[in-house]
Amino acid sequence: MNMVHILLHLLGIFVSAQAVVQVSISLNKVELSVGESKFFTCTAIGEPVSLEWFNPQGERIVASKRVALHTETSRSRLIIYNAVVEDAGIYRCQATDAAGQSQEATVVLEIYQKLSFREVRSPQEFRHGDTAEVVCDVISSPVPVVAWFYHDRDVTETQPSRYWVLPNNNLQIDQVTKADEGVYRCEASVEARGEIDFVDIAVVVNVPPVVSVFLPSFNATADYQESVTFTCIISGSPEPQVTWHRRGQQLQQSEQYVFSSLEGGRSTLTIHNIRQDHGGVYSCRATNKAGSQERELLLKVFVQPHIVQLRNVTAVEGSAAMISCVSEGEPLPDISWRRASDGHTFTHGVKSQDGRFEVRGRHAKSTLSISGVKLSDLGRFDCEALSRIGGHQKSMYLDVEYMPKFLSNHTIYYSWEGNPVNISCDVMSNPPATMLWRREHLTISADSSANMRVHHTVGRSLLEVTPMSDRDFGRYNCTARNNIGLRYQEFILAQADVPSKPYSVRLSSVSQRLATVTFMQPDSHGGVPIGHYLLQYKEAGSQHWRAVQSHGVQMTVVLTPLEPNITYQVRVAAINGKGQGEFSHTETFQTLPIREPSPPAVHGQRGMGKAYRLGLIKQDDGGMPIIEYIVKYKTDKEDRWMTKLVPGSNDFTTLKPLQWNTRYQAEITARNVKGLSEPTFYQFFMPQEPHITESVLGGLGVGVLVGLGLGSVLLLLVVVDVSCFFLRQCGLLMLITTHCSTPCAHNTSTGAKERKDMEEGKAAYLKLPLKEDKDPLKTDSMDIKVHSDNGLTTQPAHSKA
Repeated sequence: MNMVHILLHLLGIFVSAQAVVQVSISLNKVELSVGESKFFTCTAIGEPVSLEWFNPQGERIVASKRVALHTETSRSRLIIYNAVVEDAGIYRCQATDAAGQSQEATVVLEIYQKLSFREVRSPQEFRHGDTAEVVCDVISSPVPVVAWFYHDRDVTETQPSRYWVLPNNNLQIDQVTKADEGVYRCEASVEARGEIDFVDIAVVVNVPPVVSVFLPSFNATADYQESVTFTCIISGSPEPQVTWHRRGQQLQQSEQYVFSSLEGGRSTLTIHNIRQDHGGVYSCRATNKAGSQERELLLKVFVQPHIVQLRNVTAVEGSAAMISCVSEGEPLPDISWRRASDGHTFTHGVKSQDGRFEVRGRHAKSTLSISGVKLSDLGRFDCEALSRIGGHQKSMYLDVEYMPKFLSNHTIYYSWEGNPVNISCDVMSNPPATMLWRREHLTISADSSANMRVHHTVGRSLLEVTPMSDRDFGRYNCTARNNIGLRYQEFILAQADVPSKPYSVRLSSVSQRLATVTFMQPDSHGGVPIGHYLLQYKEAGSQHWRAVQSHGVQMTVVLTPLEPNITYQVRVAAINGKGQGEFSHTETFQTLPIREPSPPAVHGQRGMGKAYRLGLIKQDDGGMPIIEYIVKYKTDKEDRWMTKLVPGSNDFTTLKPLQWNTRYQAEITARNVKGLSEPTFYQFFMPQEPHITESVLGGLGVGVLVGLGLGSVLLLLVVVDVSCFFLRQCGLLMLITTHCSTPCAHNTSTGAKERKDMEEGKAAYLKLPLKEDKDPLKTDSMDIKVHSDNGLTTQPAHSKA
C-alpha cells in the first residue's frame, strides 16, 4: 500500500497537482434475505482526507447496533447486521481529498422476505350456513401470489363461485355447507425467485341439529294400560345428543319411560301405562357443538268424547273471526274453548272481559266468535268436549295477517372508515313483507355501490356498509311492505371510537406463584362491543412488560407463573374492533414469600384385612412442592410411635399390620424445602375381627348338617343314660349290666361285693374334681417391620402379659 501511495504521488507530480481520487466498492448489487448480514468494502486510490458512507435516504451513516463502520486511510468497510426490509436502497461511499474535491461509488442493496407460513391451524371448524374464512397467514417479499385448491382444483375457477380469496390471502366460503368439508391446500409462490410452498388445512363444517316430528301431539285414554311412542327425526354434525324433557326436567330411563335410538336418526320415547297426569307437553332436544334445537310434543289424555271437526282459520288484524268445533259422543259432551297462549277459557253464555270473545252453542257443536282480532290472538285454540264419561280435546291454529312490524329498537350502529358493519332491519309480518333500503331518497340495490351490499332473508334485510369517508355516515331508511300495509324505520350509522380505560383495578388474591386481577369495565365501549382486555404486568423497576389476554370479556384474570416475594405492577386496557383504548392506572402488588406448608388434610377408610387406607388431600404447599408426608401412628394404649415416610406426590398411604378392636392415633406432617407444617391429628378405630363360624357352617351341605344334628342327639341320649345308671340305677346301661351279672347271681357274696364296688365307683365319679390346665398368655417382644411408601422401616413393638 505504501508503494501505491508513492507511485500515485510521483504520478501527481508529473501530471497535475489537482489529480482527483478514485473510489470503488467491492460489490455493485447485492440481494439479502431478511435477517441476513453483509459487509461492503470501499477503496479510495489517491490521498483522501475522508471516507464516508451515505444511506439510501442521503443521510451520513454513523455506527449503531445493527450498522458498523471500520475506516482506515484509504479503505472503509460498512457492515449491516440482521437486515430488515427498510435497509433496501442505494448506498454511497464518498471520498474527499485535501482540495475539497470528492468522488463516490455506489452499491444497490435489495432485501427480500423468504416465503413462510405463520401458525396455520388445522383443522379449522365452521358452522353450517356461516361465511367461513379459512386462515392462511403467509409472508414474503415481494408479496406472494396465493392460490387455493380443493380436490386438486383451483376453487376460484368454480362457476358460479362461492369462494373468494381475500386481500389477506385467506379463503372465504359463502354459506359454507357440509359438502365444503375436506382438505384445502393454500399454495404461495414468488415468481421473481421461483419460490413456492404450500400447507394443507382441514376444514370441518359443524351442522346445527335439526329436529322434526311427524306427529306433534298424541291422544290416549287414561287407566287402560295404554302406551304411546313419541318419535323425533334428528340430523346434524357432529351427531347430536338427544334428551327428552317434561316440565323443565330431563326424563330418566325407567319402567315408565323407555328411550330408544333407531336407524335414520330416529329417537323415540315410549310412555307405558298412561295415566291422566301423564298428559302435557314433552320436548325432544338435540344438542351438538354447533347448537341445539328442541321440538315439543303434546300428550292429551282423555276418554270417550271425540271431536270430529275443527279447522284452522285465517283472519286480518282488526277484522272478525269465527271458529267452529263439532264433536260427537254419548252422552253429548259440553264444549268449551281455551286459548293456549295464556290458558284463558271461554264457555257458553259468558263473554270475555273485553267483550271480544263470545261462545255460541253448547252441546256437540260450538262457535267461538272473535271481534276486532288482535295480533295477540294469533296461536293455538283448544276445543274441549266433556261428558260424565270423560273428555276429548282438539286444537286449531288462528293465523292473523297483519302489516309489517319492526322487531328491534336498535337503530344506531357504530363503525369506522374501512370497517364493514351490518345494519339489520328485522320485520315481523304476515304475509311476509318485501323490504328495501333508501338513503337520501335513493334506493340502495344489491349491486348499486361498491361499499354497500344488501342481503335478504325471510323477515330480515341486511345492509352491509363499508364506510369509505364521512359521507357514508348518516341516516338510512328501511321500508317494509305487504298486501296489508307499509311501514318504514330509520337507522343511523355513527362513527365509533376506542374504549375508555378500565377502572377499579385490584388484586382479589395473591399467593407465591399467582395473582388474581379484577377490574371494572370502561364507562364507554366506543360504540362497538369490547372484544377482550389486555393485561400488562412487570416486575417493579423493569422496563419489560409481559402481556396476558382475558378470555372474552371476563374481568377476572389470573397471572401465573410469578416469582415469590417480588413486587409487580399491572395495568389493563380494553380492546374493541376499532382498537386498543387507554391503559388504566398501574396497580402494585407483592407476591407472598415461600413458607412452610399448611397442615395436611386427611380422610380415611378401612382397608383389606388388618390395614387402614389414609387419604392425603393436597393442601397449600407454601409456594414449593411437598417433598414428603411424615405419618406417625400408635394405639391409644401405647407410648411409642411408629413412623412412615410418604412421598409428597402420593395421595394416600396404607397403615398395616394393625390390631383388631383397637383405637389408633395418627399425626401427619407435611414437609417442603422451607420446613415442616403444623401436624394434623387423626383418630380411627379398627373393628372386631370378623366372625367366621357362620361362614363355615354356611359352606356345609344339608346332609352334613343333618348328620351333625343326629350325632348331637345320640350323644345327649348317652349322657342321660350314664347319669341314670349312676344316680338311679336305671336305663339301658343298667339293663345291660344286670343281664351280664345274672349267671353269677348264685354267689350272693360276690354280687354284694360287685354292688359295693359299683356304688364306690359311683361315689368316686360324683366326687372327682375337675382338673383344668391353664397356660398363661405370653406375648414376646419383637420388632415390627413396616413397609413405607419409600422402603422398609423397622419399629419396636411393646409386649404385654
